[in-house]
Amino acid sequence: MYSFLSFIMLSNRDNIFYSKGRKMREIRNEKFIIRAPKSIAIISILAAAIIILAPSCKNEKDAVLPYEQKKVKPGIEVFLESHLDLVKGKRVGLITNPPGVDSNLESVIDLFHDNQEINLVALYGPEHGVRGNAQAGEYVSFYIDDKYNIPVFSLYGQSRKPEAGMLKNIDEYMRSFDTISAGKIPQTSMVESADVLIFDIQDVGTRIYTYIATMAYCMQASAENGVDFIVLDRPNPINGEDLEGPVLEYPEYSSFVGLYPIPVRHGMTVGELAEFFNDKFLEKKVNLTVIPMQGWEREMWYDETSLPWVIPSPNMPTLDTATVYPGQVFLEGTNISEGRGTTKPFEFFGAPWIDGYELVKKLNELNLEGIKFREAWFSPTFSKYKGELCGGAQIHVIDRNQYRPFESSLHIIKTVMNMYPSHFKFHNEYIDKLMGTSKVRQALEKGSDVKEIIKSYQVDLDNFWELRKPYLLY
Repeated sequence: MYSFLSFIMLSNRDNIFYSKGRKMREIRNEKFIIRAPKSIAIISILAAAIIILAPSCKNEKDAVLPYEQKKVKPGIEVFLESHLDLVKGKRVGLITNPPGVDSNLESVIDLFHDNQEINLVALYGPEHGVRGNAQAGEYVSFYIDDKYNIPVFSLYGQSRKPEAGMLKNIDEYMRSFDTISAGKIPQTSMVESADVLIFDIQDVGTRIYTYIATMAYCMQASAENGVDFIVLDRPNPINGEDLEGPVLEYPEYSSFVGLYPIPVRHGMTVGELAEFFNDKFLEKKVNLTVIPMQGWEREMWYDETSLPWVIPSPNMPTLDTATVYPGQVFLEGTNISEGRGTTKPFEFFGAPWIDGYELVKKLNELNLEGIKFREAWFSPTFSKYKGELCGGAQIHVIDRNQYRPFESSLHIIKTVMNMYPSHFKFHNEYIDKLMGTSKVRQALEKGSDVKEIIKSYQVDLDNFWELRKPYLLY
């Protein structure tokens, strides 16, 4: 009955989406309008109909749900329930950050520390740190965790790939910091070595994100030092089916924001990427174990998993941000603000020399699938144009399954280039590093049509679709 009521209440929307089995379905309804003075009569008729129909809906399973979430069990929960034998008698190093939580928001650090079968000896933090207290690009140093008195090694500071001393002979390595920045190291925090590294970090489904490079470097270091490596898998938040953007040209454009030849939007989980990297790119293979999730399906977006969203990094506050990020991240390689320093990073974009009204008019005339643009004005509190009033727009995603962020952002860049040729600039080296190729920038500079640019790398994208198949776990 409650489901029927929900369906009636939602029928004033033009589009209602719900999941049935593995496919997303769309129901289009005429707007349900109630006008006085007939409203009381109509409501009475509806109420009577609901009462009559209610007995036929004996329980929720008999009713059609307007929206259905599926319970997904992340790798951390599967590991704790069924795979503790993998770490029995071993010293464990944990690579994690704030989104490393279970479905009840319990931190993996706490869960490991409090579990008598796990000997947690060290923490390793990616960009932004274990506690997520560092901004993008900010140096993070080594320190001793105040709560658990164990070493925390930064993988975005003195080293991006764990040095041998961070894995083996840890106490000797730590003593080298006694007279440097870490201060006197407490004797109680000393530990000989780690036998196994466990990776539990939430990715965002885009190549231009340093966490998967951190994972790859840790796999390399583990292989070189005889340390086992375990990945606790988590969802690709923007689904595991859609691929977009050029495949990185390897090794010419390999960097920390794009290490291996995968497309911008890769459609894989961190566990699948770990299997792929280990097989295809690691010279010395690591002893790798991936703990898959239970209940995750490739077409799922994060808000269909029932898992809580914890921001993966300071400028990735919501799933909406992650949705536009595979395209809007490339504004970082231009003199257009990508919205850092605002409450809507990557959704807002603009510059002091842009007229937001005129820009939105041009962009909406393109009729790009799945999105609309709204005029916006903002003054970033940090990053590009700090404290300056910027004209621009906000992306509103109307249909995320139709929206193509990479293609849409190429249209944004091309439109701004055409409207403001004397103001717009590429940061050539950086945009090419982000793209994983110089061809896209060069094509835009030549005035090439966006559709032609998309077509130019389609064969590579099709090849990657086939290449990844053996590594897909779901």
